[in-house]
Amino acid sequence: MESLLALTSSAMWGTADFLGGVASKRRPPLAVVGFSQTFGLLVMLVVATATMSWGADLSYIPWAFMGSACGILGLLAFYSALANGVMGIVAPITACGVVVPVAVGIARGDIPSPLQAGGIVIAIVGIVLATGPELRGAGDSRSVLFAAIAGVLFGLVFVALAGGGESSSIMTVTAMRIISVTGLVIVGLIARSTGGITRMDLPAIAVVGAFDALANVALGVAAQGNNLTITAVLGSLYPIVTALLAWAILKERMRRIQYLGVVVAMAGVVALTAASSG
Repeated sequence: MESLLALTSSAMWGTADFLGGVASKRRPPLAVVGFSQTFGLLVMLVVATATMSWGADLSYIPWAFMGSACGILGLLAFYSALANGVMGIVAPITACGVVVPVAVGIARGDIPSPLQAGGIVIAIVGIVLATGPELRGAGDSRSVLFAAIAGVLFGLVFVALAGGGESSSIMTVTAMRIISVTGLVIVGLIARSTGGITRMDLPAIAVVGAFDALANVALGVAAQGNNLTITAVLGSLYPIVTALLAWAILKERMRRIQYLGVVVAMAGVVALTAASSG
């Protein structure tokens, strides 16, 4: 179940990132992040109330501040990269940030079994194959840099979700959204601008916010029933979803080795899932 939740988070994050990237090609990334975070907060207020999570132990609050700061900065960097680069190139680069939670998990004593270790290595190799061949021809080096920064920050968000989830995954994400939206509203008031967002933009941005928030919850819950190393790898497959959507909808072309990378990454997922359920 935990592996399925982590994979579900990847699917939701990948879809949200694709829609957010498309929106960021038309509107300022800060505006897209601000509105999507607001919709995410509305979703989390409903979820927290429906699950009666408001009385959770408050030890999640420091983790929420950490997750909020890293999440907002990561999204701004990521959407900026997507707005100026090719999704099929930019998105997989962020997955390299998986080394952050993997390293933290191992440091705190998460020792994977031989099959799990093999699955982790295979999945990471797949991510590298899906990314590596494009680095030299990425064109805009700033997009690559922003994508790499986003990957590290997203890796830290994984760590924050795992830490806050020990108290309450739902309240960790809810608090993250409250903190993020408060900060972004202040920025909007100072700038006296909504970034040109129109009613036509709102449905897609609402999906971005809802999927992003729910993906955070799914990953936080998964991290409590599985070790952080495995959860982080399964939850880091979202760029492949983004790249495939860009290929299918935007007709972005991928190289043969990138398709191989997707297959290899999926093989790693199968090994991890089998090991985790065994």
